[in-house]
Amino acid sequence: MALFSKTHTRALTGALLAGSALTAASPAWAQAAGENDDDIIIVTAQKRSQNLQDVPVAITALGTEKLEELNVSELQDVVKFLPSVTIQTLAPGFSQVYFRGVASGENANHSASLPTVGTYLDEMPITTIQGALDIHAYDLARVEALAGPQGTLYGASSMAGTIKIVTNQPDYSGTYGAMDVEVNSVAHGGVGGTVEGFANIKLTDRAAMRIVAWYRHDAGYIDNIPGSRTYPTSGITQTNARLVKDNYNDVDTYGARMALGIELNDNWTVRPTLMGQVQTANGSFAQERSTAVTGDLQTVQYNPEYSRDEWLQAALTIEGKIGNWDLVATGGHLWRKDRVESDYSDYSYFYDALYGYGSYFYDNNYDLISPNQYIKGGDKYRRAFGELRIASPSDAPIRFIGGVFAQRQRHEITQNYIIDDLTDLFVVTGTGSDIWLTRQTRIDRDYAAFGELSFDITSKLTVTGGARYYKYKNSLVGFFGYSANYSSRTGEAACFAGPIVPGSPCTNLDKVTSDTGAIYKANVTYKITPDVMVYATFSQGFRPGGINRRGTLAPYKPDDLNNYEIGWKTKFGPVTFNGAVYQEDWNDIQLSFLGANGLTEIRNAGIARIRGVEADFNYRSGGLSLTLAGSYNDATIRKDFCRIANPAFDCTYDPGDGRTNALLASAGTQLPVTAKFKGNAVARYEFPLGSWEAHFQGALAYIGKRRSDLRDTENGIKGFFPSYTTLDLSIGAKKDNVRWEIFASNIFDSRGVINSGVQCLETTCGDPDGISSTGGVFYDTVIKPRIIGIKAGFDF
Repeated sequence: MALFSKTHTRALTGALLAGSALTAASPAWAQAAGENDDDIIIVTAQKRSQNLQDVPVAITALGTEKLEELNVSELQDVVKFLPSVTIQTLAPGFSQVYFRGVASGENANHSASLPTVGTYLDEMPITTIQGALDIHAYDLARVEALAGPQGTLYGASSMAGTIKIVTNQPDYSGTYGAMDVEVNSVAHGGVGGTVEGFANIKLTDRAAMRIVAWYRHDAGYIDNIPGSRTYPTSGITQTNARLVKDNYNDVDTYGARMALGIELNDNWTVRPTLMGQVQTANGSFAQERSTAVTGDLQTVQYNPEYSRDEWLQAALTIEGKIGNWDLVATGGHLWRKDRVESDYSDYSYFYDALYGYGSYFYDNNYDLISPNQYIKGGDKYRRAFGELRIASPSDAPIRFIGGVFAQRQRHEITQNYIIDDLTDLFVVTGTGSDIWLTRQTRIDRDYAAFGELSFDITSKLTVTGGARYYKYKNSLVGFFGYSANYSSRTGEAACFAGPIVPGSPCTNLDKVTSDTGAIYKANVTYKITPDVMVYATFSQGFRPGGINRRGTLAPYKPDDLNNYEIGWKTKFGPVTFNGAVYQEDWNDIQLSFLGANGLTEIRNAGIARIRGVEADFNYRSGGLSLTLAGSYNDATIRKDFCRIANPAFDCTYDPGDGRTNALLASAGTQLPVTAKFKGNAVARYEFPLGSWEAHFQGALAYIGKRRSDLRDTENGIKGFFPSYTTLDLSIGAKKDNVRWEIFASNIFDSRGVINSGVQCLETTCGDPDGISSTGGVFYDTVIKPRIIGIKAGFDF
């Protein structure tokens, strides 16, 4: 990321505040010294430009300079300094984000639930099933993290919170730019680096263009070491000799953004934006738990591991005034395409060891073949959205903001599970050598009308009420499964129509679910002094229901979150202290897990309660700045979680259809993935060094122990994610338009686990409780090892 000179930052902030009622840049992260503009951070959490200290919402905002100071280059770097946010990732482009412990262990399957957290790029929602876009963090005005339900203004998939990524807009004040380069070395790995730059071009006094481009190479640090295995049934030995490589999980990311700003007159502004990125990731990002074969940052993979994620976003925002009311019309399209290759040989090996799986697989000559299995998959997303809203004058005693919203996302799903040289008898019709094929189209549609009304009862007391009426309609159609010769009950044998989705042999799934409803918000805010504010909020959020692709299961319903919150925003000279205490009730939880044949099942089975507190303390005086931030969340389920959900009975209920019930998690069990405590501390000292302005900074981050799975037995097998601490250090200086910095991240070289998995753990291994007595290979996705680097840049 480029460091903006303060002159450029102030010019940009002023230009945006003058030209837009909804967008403004922020030069710092909740700085709190003095009364000048550099100490104010402007946010748009309530879709108006406001001082962060005046917004009665639990919000953390990292501005341009702070993102640079913390060496943020991707979403995972940001989350480390957001106390209420947790990230769970498998690889670049495959991350799920959670707020305040609202997580049930979703597996992010293509046919599963939508995320609980909404992600916005400027005005556009960019949340997809597999997670948020992995946007390279460069030339950003700020990142806003809005904790708690944001459903009134932001709608579906903002049930637990919202992350807003706000880019710097074109600046009419002048022509300038920056260029930054970085070289780094990863402990136990290779060498990486970044080249990035931007140019702001003044076209006229009322028009400007901003062009941004970046390239980043992230060095690998996982070694794919030599290995072999012999399949028990056939006696065929498999090796990975052709794939052995050190540091084989390297990543290349490149992209660009072009934005145009045109002031048509004093009241109307048009801003078209085009942004795209390509990210190619090699290898696996998980280490195998240490065995006699593998050690630290090592794995043994027998098939290629690869992903390529491409996306392009085109958006248009028109802002203007009708009388003294502000009007905003915004819309956009997002095109996303990914290709994935994955090793699935663990499944083949352990299933063969358990059931003699390999004896079923032979070629056209009836000779046994290797049951080695691998996946080639791909996804195509098409999202279109539009929003029209109006807002009354922000200085009036009665204020209104409201509008209408619509979006449609189409997701084309392809997954080929391949066994080479498989007999034509078992190959899914129309494929090369697929033992299993998934070829589906999913469409999610959302429509809403929303509004909030605020009334200043006195100069100090304000009440606000809001509502959002929504309608959703979601569908899933296509094919999944085996050939008719391999399975007489599933796949082609279960088809009831010819192919609807191109590339499928026939159709065995075609379902639609829809619903309408409303969610509400109420807030009371009291300003004790101009710098001390307290508030109380009740807010609701929801997540749409969807389709279970197993035909015998009904669609799953929406789940919802009720938030009861008391918060404060305070400033005392060079100190700011903000925080909130809250209780969140999560109802009809959409619990997802792997059922029979490894198919994801989702059902509304449970309620949970989250009680917590979050706070941040900031001090800035002279050259010293200190930040302390943390959150504590006690997130537990409130009733027993049973294998067969039935609200009228407990886990001893017998459905009488041959299935058996069982207790999977007891009431009081902690929700998975998120820690009870998470915190960070940042200290920075700026001082003169001759004619240079120098700085030294340390950033400490801690995350506590977490469950890996809600279910007790599965959590016992995979284990808890241990707590871990990271320390980042940097020292650098700047003079005029030149700057340099030496930095080190994860000084302790921690192996913090952020995800864990094992093939052959679930019912794909045949055990009715989802547990395999034959074992399996455990994989832990860990944070990046220690990185030491140097970066330099200049403004022009």
